[in-house]
Amino acid sequence: MLSPLKRSAILLSIVIRTGSSISSQLFSIRLVRSLLFAMLFAAAMSGFAKAQLVVDCTGATAGAFPSINAALPSAGVGTAIFVVAGPCNESLQLAGQLDLFIGTYYGYPNVTLNGGINVSDSHGVYFHGLDITNQSGDGIFVAQSQALIIDTCTSNGNGGNGLNLGGSSEALIIAPASFDGNNGSGIYVNGNSYAQINSFNGQAVDISNNRGSGVWSSQAAFTAYGRTTISNNLGYGVQFYGGTRGQFGSLSGPNTLTGNQQGGVFLQENAEISFFNFGSPTLIQNNGPVGITAGFGSQVTLYGGVEISGHSGPALDVYANSQANVSGTNNLHNNGVPGDARSTAILVDGNSQAFLRGGTIAQNVGPAILALVNSSADLSGVTFSSNSGGVVVCDSSAYMVSDLTSGTTMAPGVGCRTPHSLGSRKFTKQQPLAPDFSVLKALQAKMMARATKH
Repeated sequence: MLSPLKRSAILLSIVIRTGSSISSQLFSIRLVRSLLFAMLFAAAMSGFAKAQLVVDCTGATAGAFPSINAALPSAGVGTAIFVVAGPCNESLQLAGQLDLFIGTYYGYPNVTLNGGINVSDSHGVYFHGLDITNQSGDGIFVAQSQALIIDTCTSNGNGGNGLNLGGSSEALIIAPASFDGNNGSGIYVNGNSYAQINSFNGQAVDISNNRGSGVWSSQAAFTAYGRTTISNNLGYGVQFYGGTRGQFGSLSGPNTLTGNQQGGVFLQENAEISFFNFGSPTLIQNNGPVGITAGFGSQVTLYGGVEISGHSGPALDVYANSQANVSGTNNLHNNGVPGDARSTAILVDGNSQAFLRGGTIAQNVGPAILALVNSSADLSGVTFSSNSGGVVVCDSSAYMVSDLTSGTTMAPGVGCRTPHSLGSRKFTKQQPLAPDFSVLKALQAKMMARATKH
């Protein structure tokens, strides 16, 4: 008889093989990964009704284990370890675990864990209601583990990163959660791993005041579905390398990047990021020198409801063979400073391209768009207002195609060559479908029902 996890893997392979029509849709990767979480979560639930162990780190509960480590040798597949009182002054080494729950009863206060958690070669580990601080390293370190759930937890004030995810691992973070005040980054994802932040319950996730970046990633993937604040980090709010794919969808509320000292978003080495509007705005504000910077073959997509403002440099800086797709009701305003010859809202430099459809670019210092060194801008339906340097300015090597000019005739505020009179490319961008989290909600509710003390 197949184990629940093997059955889930088979089901997932069927979805991938038969899902060619799905794969052409936006958010297809996230939908499949969300389904994977749901499948593996369901598999974990099948064994959860087994042993239930109680830990009281204060020693006040008769018959309870005095620490989580003391309970672990008695934990088999599907065991739930309920921590009723703390703080627990210990670090956890979880290797080869399957369907293990560690945390508080549902509705009980969080318990402090003064130590780190190391998870390796495990599946279906579920943490609930833990406040984690490890002064000597990462709060949570995960390697070669899948279907990890971090529910209603914090990982703050750690000597390393709040969450370090690597080795082809997967983690689902369910709000409320925070990764604040860490000596490294709030969340660090690498090595073909995937982290998802999900606030389907309407609660918030905070990634703030870290000495590194809010979210750092290389050769991995990261998704946030709303009510995520990334603020006041000493590095960038989001920093992606090595082909990382990131998506921010404002499904359960706004996503906010503000006050990050080096900039809002940084992309290099073929990294990609997309911001989508599912009914709430994305706010990228007051992040020092730049809102979003993308270089060395990287790509940015802004699709409606993105507001970028209050930076001393560009709202959007695209360079070194990189691209920006800015579509819908985005608003780039009040960026740049006087006296900077490169001050602009959108800087396109070094064989790069900007593609704009709709939106507003207003009240920036310098031109709305500055195109340099063999770069180009294709724009239509954009509203320009009160940009001190005009609408579009190009150097002698750059080009523009737009609805502002006819042939090579310059419109007011435009200093840019137009290579033809054929107009802008015809383009319609479809609103991506919002993911359906009903299955995940039901599974979490079932888990919390099992975690309710009777």
